[in-house]
Amino acid sequence: MRQKKKNMIRIIDVTNRDGVQTSRLGLAKLQKTIVNLYLNRMGVFQSEFGFPFTHHEINYLNANLELARRKVLYPMRLSGWIRAVESDVRKAVQSTGVKYLNMSISTSDQMIKHKFAGKMDKKDIIRSVIKSVKLARKEGIAAIGVNAEDASRTDLDYLIEFAQAAKDAGADRMRYCDTLGYDDPFTIYDRVAALATAVRIPIELHCHNDLGMVVAVSVAGAKAAIDSGVDAYINTTVNGMGERAGNADMVSCILALKYSSGFGDNPKYKLDPRINLKMSWRIAKYASYAFGVPIPVTQVGVGANAFAHESGIHADGALKDRRNYELYDFEELGRGEPEIIDTGRNITAGEYSGIKGFRNVYNKLEVKFKNDKEATRVLELVRYANVHTQKPLVRDELLFIARYPDIAKKIFTMTPA
Repeated sequence: MRQKKKNMIRIIDVTNRDGVQTSRLGLAKLQKTIVNLYLNRMGVFQSEFGFPFTHHEINYLNANLELARRKVLYPMRLSGWIRAVESDVRKAVQSTGVKYLNMSISTSDQMIKHKFAGKMDKKDIIRSVIKSVKLARKEGIAAIGVNAEDASRTDLDYLIEFAQAAKDAGADRMRYCDTLGYDDPFTIYDRVAALATAVRIPIELHCHNDLGMVVAVSVAGAKAAIDSGVDAYINTTVNGMGERAGNADMVSCILALKYSSGFGDNPKYKLDPRINLKMSWRIAKYASYAFGVPIPVTQVGVGANAFAHESGIHADGALKDRRNYELYDFEELGRGEPEIIDTGRNITAGEYSGIKGFRNVYNKLEVKFKNDKEATRVLELVRYANVHTQKPLVRDELLFIARYPDIAKKIFTMTPA
């Protein structure tokens, strides 16, 4: 007798799409690429890596898709975000080789009335989604997610009608967007359960932190999807970056799914086995550096105080048995190794580097060049990278440029429309 397949909870990270929309902040295209490399090593199912209808993103997107074809960014999927309109579908397929798309449109009465301002009604929205999904299928898009922006403030009957229309047109997943962080863990559970039961479509949870409940709401939504017999996908960002109060922090969500009382010991809620928490410390530190935003000392798992004990009772208990005051081990997050800071002479590679200093930097990284011509070519790319990021380059950025100079060149190339 064939065993019934268990539904799974997977992570779709949106740092490179939603996280970079953090007001007054952002990432250079090289930094977005390094984030993708880390996410792949983290075992994330999919990275929403940008906007394939936006001109300045195209070279970066195609460069990363080339890395995917070379199996450097593999097996993680790279997905683009577009509006649920046919013109965006056409631009995406004409300008990039993207095979995975999420298409978004607003569904709440608030946004239909006060955002579209009479240009679209509920029937128009469903028609636009149907046309966009069918066109994407016709153009060879391999997997399609349909996003209901402001789903948490959308009439539930209409949300079900919307999701059913998207599924019938060929959509693979429905993204339930708690765009304003309006849901609580109880309301999202009830609404997602009703939606998943009615439509039988896998559910993505895309939640914001305006009321400080984003991880709890994301996890509750995933629980509802699994309880209703469909797969769940939680949208996250590294360090919870995102618009206003941010998105669901990736490490926090994973730890909640692995160690909270309702999930950790329950085989019903199966987390993607590819998840590798060992990358947590590294990706959090890199994102903090790239965004220029310090990690709060109390940040879950990766904050400076996440494993710190000062109270006499706590310190004594932790020393006797770490399980007295720690739910999980710091080693599991890739922590525990001492960080070495060079306080002596420091030669860096940047916008104005010369060949001798540059070769000294790469010698320390144990990278050897065949000849001066190869070294000069990489030096020129490193100079461009420094202009590109406006920060001193870190080890993995320097190694990436040396290993994939042709890809780096494409990432750094900007051609105004």
